[in-house]
Amino acid sequence: MSIMLSEIYEQPMAVQKAVESGRTVAAALVVELKKRSIRHVVIAARGTSDNAATYAKYLIEIVCGKSVALAAPSVTTLYDAVVDMSDCLVLGISQSGQATDVVQTLAAARASGALTAGITNVANSPLTTVSDFVLLCQAGEERAVAATKTYTTSLALIALVAGLWAQNGEILDGLTSLPQKMMSVLQLDESISNTVERYRYITECTVLARGLNQATALEAALKMTETSYLVCKPYSGADFLHGPIAMVSEGFPCILYAPDGKTYPFMVELAEKLRDRGAELIIFARDSGILTLATRPLMIGPEVSELLSPILYILPGQLWACHLAQSRGQNPDQPRGLSKVTLTK
Repeated sequence: MSIMLSEIYEQPMAVQKAVESGRTVAAALVVELKKRSIRHVVIAARGTSDNAATYAKYLIEIVCGKSVALAAPSVTTLYDAVVDMSDCLVLGISQSGQATDVVQTLAAARASGALTAGITNVANSPLTTVSDFVLLCQAGEERAVAATKTYTTSLALIALVAGLWAQNGEILDGLTSLPQKMMSVLQLDESISNTVERYRYITECTVLARGLNQATALEAALKMTETSYLVCKPYSGADFLHGPIAMVSEGFPCILYAPDGKTYPFMVELAEKLRDRGAELIIFARDSGILTLATRPLMIGPEVSELLSPILYILPGQLWACHLAQSRGQNPDQPRGLSKVTLTK
């Protein structure tokens, strides 16, 4: 078993540990958010962590009603701009806690009067020194270059903070039952391993979702790009209709994430349009309606709140990326030209 695959399997317990151990810090952060009447959130992150930030943007805006912006770290690190963030929570997300531009963004924000918080897997890392509150992923060492368990634990901590901030029982209760549902989804492993053989020679594809699971599309595409060296483009399904759908012709692989919820009817309509164009449709969904449109349907069995669905739905995307890389003769643990920690300014 590859290291990446073994770490994918560690995620249910890692998420459970992250939520249980992070509750005290998350609750203290929420007290401070309310005390300071924070109305805006700015998130600094790169790579996989930036995809977690996309989830945070959707979730916090939906359930907390606070505006969320994704920071452009270059504004601080390259252009030396001074931005007033005195009424903001500035959240840094970095698996290693070493991302130089994320750390510098938080340091500058703190100097301007912002409340700062960090999500990281490494205690006493540089990110923790510029964070007023530190939420630890508690995922253990992640040895594979492609991040898996630090991504889902980051999402879980984001959901924990949002759930406490909004006093949202759907999120908080859902987090308790989520590890068991994650274990159930991992049972798709063999089906996915068999299915990817059909796609071992593809050179390009697209990954589509909408709303909260835009983060899932971004992260699944990144994992395939990292491990199989594909040209793999993620899109919002809505944006896809505004031009990029023109790339789809007979046999073009399109991977769709279509969980139950607000975005589901749109994803059905999108799947129908793609089928009419002759696309090769790989669909991850729970509802059989959209799965009947798929070339390769992959059913996600457990029922989950749409608010938490990105934590569940990325699992088959990770499995897909891992097995696809191996089917192509690649090592998913050590992708060419990549290292575990990437430092940019």
